[in-house]
Amino acid sequence: QVQLVESGGGLVQAGGSLRLSCAASGRTFSSYAMGWFRQAPGKEREFVAGINSSGGVSRYTESVKGRFTLSRDNTKNTVYLQMNSLKPEDTAVYYCASETSRGSWTFGYWGQGTQVTVSS
Repeated sequence: QVQLVESGGGLVQAGGSLRLSCAASGRTFSSYAMGWFRQAPGKEREFVAGINSSGGVSRYTESVKGRFTLSRDNTKNTVYLQMNSLKPEDTAVYYCASETSRGSWTFGYWGQGTQVTVSS
């Protein structure tokens, strides 16, 4: 079965940086788009960023454009979310996700989440 394991969360001051990693297993990693979502307390889970199977196309929610960069290493079955210029409003549990079927950009597999806390 598909397994996604996130790492790299933590506590950082506003303006700081963190890099999240997500290691995938259970199927051919390089065939599927990957994404990151986040959920803040009392809010719904929201899309943060996504990257296609080859890594050539990425998408970002407006609030993180220019600050977050999503990349993937298909030789390591890992996707990375580099987060710079962090703001307190970026505080949330961040979830790695994999698309359910190739090319769908519908994400049906999820990691357990990693907490990111940005202090002001």
